[in-house]
Amino acid sequence: MSARHAAGAFDVTVTPLPAEDGIGDESIGRMALSKRFHGDLQASALGQMLATRTPTPGSAAYVALDRVTGSLHGRSGSFSLQHSGTMDRGAPTLDIMVVPDSGTGELSGISGRLRIRIDEGRHFYELDYELPEA
Repeated sequence: MSARHAAGAFDVTVTPLPAEDGIGDESIGRMALSKRFHGDLQASALGQMLATRTPTPGSAAYVALDRVTGSLHGRSGSFSLQHSGTMDRGAPTLDIMVVPDSGTGELSGISGRLRIRIDEGRHFYELDYELPEA
């Protein structure tokens, strides 16, 4: 396995999904995610997110799953990302990891963690990952 680093920008579209009758709670929103990654990761991703806010300003949480398909440093395939984020009165924590054994094609065996930075409304990612030697 070799440790690698990938970085770039990405575009994201978040679309609210309708609540299903009798399923869940009205305080939990469900959204469809569509992303386009640029830079070292040339890929698209589709996913879903569940999010909730609390009565306390600045406190909320979300979980999400994305399926990423494209190429990473020239190796093509797909993998899944698992998100877990919390805002505690404005203090954010976010953990995004590659789902174990989710890689396909030349990305089979991928593991790692992704970080997101938002700067002046633009989204950027950094992915620290490992892949078996080609």
